[in-house]
Amino acid sequence: MSGLPPRFEYKISLGQNFLFDEGLLNKLAEISGVGDGDRVLEIGAGRGDFTLALAARGATVTAVEIDERLIPVLKERLGDMPAVSIVAGDIMALDLKTLMGPGEPYHVVANLPYYLTTPILTQLLKENLPIKSINVMVQQEAAERLMAAPGSRQYGPLAVLAAYRGEPAVALNVPAHLFTPPPKVDSVFVRMPFFDVKPHIPRDEALFFRLVHAGFAMRRKTLVNNLAAAFFASREDSAQYVTRAGLPENIRGERLTLQEYVALSDILSEALGLESVKP
Repeated sequence: MSGLPPRFEYKISLGQNFLFDEGLLNKLAEISGVGDGDRVLEIGAGRGDFTLALAARGATVTAVEIDERLIPVLKERLGDMPAVSIVAGDIMALDLKTLMGPGEPYHVVANLPYYLTTPILTQLLKENLPIKSINVMVQQEAAERLMAAPGSRQYGPLAVLAAYRGEPAVALNVPAHLFTPPPKVDSVFVRMPFFDVKPHIPRDEALFFRLVHAGFAMRRKTLVNNLAAAFFASREDSAQYVTRAGLPENIRGERLTLQEYVALSDILSEALGLESVKP
């Protein structure tokens, strides 16, 4: 493929499935809502095709690429573009607050490898970053987990965190044959605008995150049992927290809505705070 090093071998370990269709990439850039003067964090720049589409819309792009073999390609194709910054590194290891600077909001765009979809999205959703929207190409199964409803098989911490930050929706279906090399399944492009003001705000966000992960830690266990294990509480106290939130004592974590997780988090925050000052 033009623009890649001679005898370039795609790395399955990095989930490399590239898009080269200029028309499709321009459409994805448009769907992302990126416009003149916007800042963009691109995760997985590849050889820079999507980067070019974003920059053509007047955006300032910070393009992150983990594969060192592609850095010379990116520098050759994009190095003379003042609106593009090329960063070699692993997005999971980078300090995004330092990388993107304080304050000014930005969009995130990415073509995510399947095996890293949940860790990367979880990091973006949990960190206090000035993100305007997340726009990601993911495999169908990952999209279902991102937008799953309470009680469904796919529902988990990722869906709760996504509902906490924004409103994810499938913007475009992308067949496998449009990628090089083609993956085994089709993909979807998901757009998730972030809330300007979150509709449900816990009194202790760190505790809320901890509770959400605890709720799904042992899916066959009741929420009461998971709370007892995660917060070193007695089963009796844990049952009291759950019933105070208006929930059945035998409910499981995958049944709770975002609003119920926030309410239970506030009860836990109050209770643990009171207990912490007891002699």
